[in-house]
Amino acid sequence: MQIGIDFGTSYSAAAAYVQGRLEGIRFGEQSQFRTAVFFPAAVPDPADFYLSAERELEVDAYVRSAKAAQRSAYVAWQQRRGEAERLSGWDKAKALALASEPTERSDADLRAAGIRHVRRNWMENLVRQSQGAVVKVNDALFGDEAIDAYINDGLGHLVESPKSMLGYKLLPNARRVILHIASHVLEHIRLSATRQLGTPVRAAILGRPVEFKSAMGAKGTEQALEMLTEAAQSAGFEQIAFLEEPAAAAMHYHTQLTLPERSLIVDVGGGTTDVAFAEVGGTAAAARILGSWGLPRGGTDIDIELSLAAFMPLFGRGHPLIPVHHFREAASVQSPPQQKEFRGHNYRDAPQPFGTRLQELQRIGSTSLLNREAERMKIALGQVASDRVELDFIEHGLAVELDLRHRDQAYADFLDKLAALLGRVRGDIGVVPDSVFLTGGSSRAPLIREVVAREFPGVRIVVGDASLGVVSGLAVAAGQWEL
Repeated sequence: MQIGIDFGTSYSAAAAYVQGRLEGIRFGEQSQFRTAVFFPAAVPDPADFYLSAERELEVDAYVRSAKAAQRSAYVAWQQRRGEAERLSGWDKAKALALASEPTERSDADLRAAGIRHVRRNWMENLVRQSQGAVVKVNDALFGDEAIDAYINDGLGHLVESPKSMLGYKLLPNARRVILHIASHVLEHIRLSATRQLGTPVRAAILGRPVEFKSAMGAKGTEQALEMLTEAAQSAGFEQIAFLEEPAAAAMHYHTQLTLPERSLIVDVGGGTTDVAFAEVGGTAAAARILGSWGLPRGGTDIDIELSLAAFMPLFGRGHPLIPVHHFREAASVQSPPQQKEFRGHNYRDAPQPFGTRLQELQRIGSTSLLNREAERMKIALGQVASDRVELDFIEHGLAVELDLRHRDQAYADFLDKLAALLGRVRGDIGVVPDSVFLTGGSSRAPLIREVVAREFPGVRIVVGDASLGVVSGLAVAAGQWEL
């Protein structure tokens, strides 16, 4: 049995054609899962935790501190409201919109948060007291469950977006680790497909970007494909083929058309942006790819830039005594080496309040939580003009108001590169396409759609399934090709 696999930077998915019908592989209740793996460490059972008298006092202290922070936040909000009320017209409306009321948590919520805080400290002490954490490979967790486990307990090893590391120069040990992670993701997919389809799955067509993220150029892409092949073989696949992701999206779009047309396929993913020009539709058995182009940038780059623009000033970004590269390291949760570098810095003598906040950000799970908020706000600011993020996991009452200025800063570099790529494509194809087919998780963003429309004015834009357009085409290919 052959399946199509979209092994993505941010999310992964799989599908198969069964008796002429597309069947998406389910991962629990989801049609895709975040490309993250967590290996729990061997530590004493968390069920051993109990609220002793001493720990009850710690919880009470946490609740008192949190309540004080809530009161301070409410007073600060009232002051902002008062200042806004003294304005007039558009300035007043804008100021009132940005002065959003802080969230007030109930005593029960604060106590629950206090217990989690004390339990987390207890667990971290167990890790420090142990001689070393032993990875339980068979207990690996995937997707959001992996990140939740890492954030809640922090006892083990989390790798997010292993695909983003495949094209970089790796030392032998790092190469083994990334291969190990990729193998587990692919085996998780293969076993899930085998259970659902009721037959052994031994062959797959894997999507691949036109150009992998890399500092080695073409050699990086060659290395990435070699590593993916090795990982798939280790995961139990006996036959493997690759198909460029925009070509896969073209095959999916091809199945939806009765009349032929020439379409520009634009796949904006988490790690890369890929474009193909193809003849699709009509009576042909498959789409005909006329050319392809790639950009090693995607949604995760926008997440990092939003984190730098909106969140990192709260941690001292811009202060002359804190090196600027520390903040990019903290924001780059997809890069284990950069995360390791960030956690190795000493902030005991850093200017306050930044030193204390950076130390909190160094705690296990904190950068992942911050990245989640950046990703969430990237999506939210595509639909609303402003929003507020509470950062109580760093400091009681700490919050940031995000607005369209932050969004525009975060997107600016990516949009410039996307416009340059599309301009080059327009020159290379030399004709006006009949349509532009948009897919990929980041294609939902209005700013990205605006750039596409500007670079191809008057061309009909077809919005495909942002999450499953590529994997659907890979499944079509898996149903047609003999590996």
